[in-house]
Amino acid sequence: MFLLFTMSAAAQNTAEFDTRAAQRFASLALACVHKEYPNHISHTLNSDADAAPPRKLTPAFYGCYDWHSSVHGHWLLVRLVRTFPDAPFVQSAREALRQSLTAENIVQEAAYLRGEGRASFERPYGLAWLLQLVGELREWDDPQSKEMAANLRPLETVVLERLNNWLPKLSHPVRIGEHDQTAFALGLMLDYAHGSGDEKFAELVVSKAKQFYLSDKNCPLTYEPSGEDFLSPCLGEADVMRRVLPSQEFARWLRTFMPQISTSGAGKWLQPVVSPDPSDPKLAHLDGLNLSRAWMLEGIAAGLPKNDKRLPSIKATAEAHRRTGLAAVTGEHYEGGHWLGSFAVYLVTRRGISPK
Repeated sequence: MFLLFTMSAAAQNTAEFDTRAAQRFASLALACVHKEYPNHISHTLNSDADAAPPRKLTPAFYGCYDWHSSVHGHWLLVRLVRTFPDAPFVQSAREALRQSLTAENIVQEAAYLRGEGRASFERPYGLAWLLQLVGELREWDDPQSKEMAANLRPLETVVLERLNNWLPKLSHPVRIGEHDQTAFALGLMLDYAHGSGDEKFAELVVSKAKQFYLSDKNCPLTYEPSGEDFLSPCLGEADVMRRVLPSQEFARWLRTFMPQISTSGAGKWLQPVVSPDPSDPKLAHLDGLNLSRAWMLEGIAAGLPKNDKRLPSIKATAEAHRRTGLAAVTGEHYEGGHWLGSFAVYLVTRRGISPK
């Protein structure tokens, strides 16, 4: 079992996220990025020729149980190598990335996405994570990262074509707590667009976020979570809107959208949850919900004015979710181990908040 070292203590702040903790997260990703089975594929067959094992269909991202988890498993490795360039796991991580992200593999990945009947493949969650991987590589000043980013360009191009074609046609947001949620994906897309200098794509994402969410009021937080959520519909929406609106405007919007947020400094207005069975692929989602709630709450706090009276309660709630979420990141069950490490690293490295 990959129990993280005294996670409750390590979770206090990002500064305490050290090489030993990073090694545990890296081990989770290294154990799965080239582990082909068990595998859950979302695959449209157009002929007998499409009946093939995952490594043949998508040769870069066939591990970690499903395509999107493989993508963000590779992102995790890049993020950790950037953060801890001298750590013991770095050589293994670099070798794993080099094995996956070859030009040949990515050309085949791009061809797969362009296949007939695959217009909605991994949309939007997996596609947004692919852009996050590209962004991470571009921000990493390293010869290997430059090569891998160049290799990924054909797949990046397909993903951007898909999203630029889909978003203008999307008439309503998807307000669920799983992969199809619009708000979370829009946040990742916007971060990528700003980091890549793609202002046209950024303008599209911002316009859709405002169209979907600017007039929302009284988000029904008491309806959360659904039993298989790993994302919060309410917090996900607020986390993307803090990227879109100026601080004072966001503060006013949030007051209308989430009037439930306490000003008392207590965190009881939103409590962490516990998975009833971490070995169940769907029920294990609740462990990830604590992690994503924590980073969304921290994002919301970062978007508010420094004197906002809600900040103590938001930060207390984020800390409670952080402790509970990180304590659940173990390698005991592959159902959670293949993806929870990515969520943990996104949280503890403040990926969506800190200067890149």
